[in-house]
Amino acid sequence: MATNVEVEKNANENNLGVLRRFTKRVQGAGILPRVRSLRYEQRDPTKYGKKKSALKRLSKKEAILEQIKLGKVVEKPARR
Repeated sequence: MATNVEVEKNANENNLGVLRRFTKRVQGAGILPRVRSLRYEQRDPTKYGKKKSALKRLSKKEAILEQIKLGKVVEKPARR
């Protein structure tokens, strides 16, 4: 990733001053809102992805029903 903000320590400056200047530059550049929006943004599933997940869900359900019929798995009661 490219460097967006760079701050170097001056001769008579303490660490807190450098940190303060850095945070001000980061806020001014608008880096955090952009990164947060990219972090939590989710893409809509494609047609193929929806189909794939539906088929996967159906196959899992089928396997569980078969296990219940064979008596290997106890059926869970409805959650009501």
